[in-house]
Amino acid sequence: MYLHRLRHWALFILSSLIIVDGQKQFDPREATISSVHNALYSGESCRSIVSAFLSRIEALDDEHINSIISLDPESISIASHQDALFASKNASIGPLFCVPVLLKDNLDTASLPTTSGSLALADSRPSIDAAVVKALKDAGAIILGKTNLQELALEGISVSSLGGQTVNPYDADRTPGGSSGGSGASVAASFAVFALGTDTINSVRNPASANSLFGLRPTRGLVSRAGVVPNSHTQDAVGPITRSVEDLAIALSVIASSQIDPE
Repeated sequence: MYLHRLRHWALFILSSLIIVDGQKQFDPREATISSVHNALYSGESCRSIVSAFLSRIEALDDEHINSIISLDPESISIASHQDALFASKNASIGPLFCVPVLLKDNLDTASLPTTSGSLALADSRPSIDAAVVKALKDAGAIILGKTNLQELALEGISVSSLGGQTVNPYDADRTPGGSSGGSGASVAASFAVFALGTDTINSVRNPASANSLFGLRPTRGLVSRAGVVPNSHTQDAVGPITRSVEDLAIALSVIASSQIDPE
């Protein structure tokens, strides 16, 4: 058992040394909002930053973590567009400019299916983004894709008919938590700077705890639930899962509603 865990963790570390076309890429391990912005202002391209996260997902997720349900094929072109904006020096730079983010797959996105991990919803395509997704995009975040969850967000171990079982990156024999376990595991594995989850009973805080991260269930009414696949009209909440308190505060400030949302 111990050797199994050791091999799992050793492979996880070695696979994080990403070299593309003989060139060292931006290192996504333990990346934060500030480290991404420092890299940008030091000459790194947004395209390279996003590519580094996608390369890490490709190297590690399918065989080891299983936290991603879908990836947005437009993320690279969006990053290139942000590079052009950044180079112009005239663009308004939001607080999450070029920050790669993942979303629990019960948050509506117009560019990808919103499945809640269920085969029955595999082809469900919302026409507009959830309010929190729009807020992230307006702040400059780049949505990489959607994460696995406990099917329909109903329990706490993050297994679904569409996405299968998500694995804790630190120990394959332990739970990643739930129902936002895919979001928690993906951040712990450095597949994104942070992720959004939803919390009806304990579903942001539990994965944050299981994956040694920070998670917050916001005060009811602070964050819009428009575009979230519902479980409870009184208890559902959307919250960030991050690797630092600073990132938690920034993410919350972005998704927090400035006024009452009639939706």
